[in-house]
Amino acid sequence: MTREENFMMEAIRLSKMGMDNNHGGPFGCVIVKGDEIIGRGWNQVALTNDPTAHAEVTAIRDACRNLNSFQLEGCEVYTSCEPCPMCLGAIYWARPAKIYYANTRNDAAEIGFDDSMIYEEIQLPLQQRKISISSLGREEALKIFEEWKKKEDKVVY
Repeated sequence: MTREENFMMEAIRLSKMGMDNNHGGPFGCVIVKGDEIIGRGWNQVALTNDPTAHAEVTAIRDACRNLNSFQLEGCEVYTSCEPCPMCLGAIYWARPAKIYYANTRNDAAEIGFDDSMIYEEIQLPLQQRKISISSLGREEALKIFEEWKKKEDKVVY
């Protein structure tokens, strides 16, 4: 078995563990730096009543805590399923070097985890989306952005 396959097997093991314990759906993820797993996660939506507690997000949180960093540059993500739109966004914000996945989003849809509506929604203009989106308080909020631009000790990421 290759190095990559070994890491994927750990992600798959975590997906089964979470499923068997009714923590959430059958999804697992590991974050690797070099040859070491620095973060582990599995779907914990049902366990935590947190709709964002997907395997990739919980693994990113674990890895960032362990590295004491909000970036995962040079790391690899091994996930038991192709990331959903939310997880893919979180992965991009974390900035790893590579993503490996096992099951496809179509495989996930076949067992009841169909994200196609989200993929379709994000391509629509705001006015056409199913959830109403309205701008409110922009004038006040822009003042804070102006302060941010001038802030000398800000952490840029």
